[in-house]
Amino acid sequence: MNQPGHIALDESSARYQGWRIVVVCFLVATFGWGLGFYGQSVYLAELHRLHGWPTSLISSATTFFYLFGAVLVAFVSEAVRSYGPRNCLIGGVFAMAVAGVMIGQVTAPWQLYLANAVLAFGWAGTSLAIITNTLGLWFDKKRGMAISLALNGASFGGIVGVPLLVTGIGYFGFGGAMIAAAASMVLLMVPIILIFVEPPPPLPNSPAGSNAGEPLPAARIRAAALRHVGFLTVTIAFALVLFAQVGFIVHLISFLDPVIGRARGATAVALLTVMAVVGRVLFSTVIDRLNQRLASAISFASQAIALAIIINSRNEMVLIACCALFGFSVGNLITLPSLIVQGEFEPRSFGVLISLITAINQVTYAFGPGVIGLLRDASGSYALPFYTCIALELIAAALILVRGRSGVFKNQQSSS
Repeated sequence: MNQPGHIALDESSARYQGWRIVVVCFLVATFGWGLGFYGQSVYLAELHRLHGWPTSLISSATTFFYLFGAVLVAFVSEAVRSYGPRNCLIGGVFAMAVAGVMIGQVTAPWQLYLANAVLAFGWAGTSLAIITNTLGLWFDKKRGMAISLALNGASFGGIVGVPLLVTGIGYFGFGGAMIAAAASMVLLMVPIILIFVEPPPPLPNSPAGSNAGEPLPAARIRAAALRHVGFLTVTIAFALVLFAQVGFIVHLISFLDPVIGRARGATAVALLTVMAVVGRVLFSTVIDRLNQRLASAISFASQAIALAIIINSRNEMVLIACCALFGFSVGNLITLPSLIVQGEFEPRSFGVLISLITAINQVTYAFGPGVIGLLRDASGSYALPFYTCIALELIAAALILVRGRSGVFKNQQSSS
């Protein structure tokens, strides 16, 4: 009877086994985002150079990857429940590695679509949904800190992974570099996952807790969630913000190039990424004690302010500083939804709800860069699309503060 409570109290100890899982998830995120998210820009450039395929054709395969991946992400919690986090993580690693090799060897567009379909399985097994679901089995009171620290691997994948991939292409060619990246991922991650990812402890307030009861049917959880005001406000708010955020970041260098030059623009993007890590690390120390809805609203508003200044300024230092301000909240916007769900909804529903939010967000932000590009072409400048992003951020800031009736979702699930 006392063991679950004892384990929960150990979350604050450096010797608690859950912190080893955080390190594992950090490494998984590094490879997942490096090959699955940031790597897409490298694949586009190399495939265009090697085969002369239209950029629109290659980009459409990337959009397919995001959309198909979103469908798979929605079912990650059920996969973890059925097969366990260790098997799901290993499956994700192998799928990502196979997809990487396939992308390096494609010679026809249909092969690129097939490779991206496999990559979507790898993304589902190495990105936000699997990491959040996995850490949710080890952490309750320190869940926010654990997720924040682990997801720094996502930024690390962009900062380190992409330059290494580009360097590898210079030495080994595109196909050889992708084989080397895939082999490195498998040889490093599979032993680490096998050694360190053990069955999770029975935390009292986690989905695996002894007091949580039998798992609830995932379909019933989703149906109830989509009728609950509190869940809808979280989901829609973060979907709008991520749509704006991803669209803005993808087009940032194109916007800054004629204003301050490509080199300075690249510096601004790098600083944005670094500030995302800084913001996530600083927030991780207090994020579990904050009002997460209010913190989200402030984060959305800060991005809107940064965007407004970026649109109206031509001063190099101001632009770079505002990119840093925008980046400070970037990392936390993939952590905050899980903390809101943890605090407001039934513990047994955590994995299903996070997978559902992640899937909806991914479907939404997949269209962000394309819509921003269409608005840019239609209006002749980035003013209209960026002001649209500001409007979406402010709408989301107001929406996220609407919590709905407290406890309704919990009562619905309990009575079912």
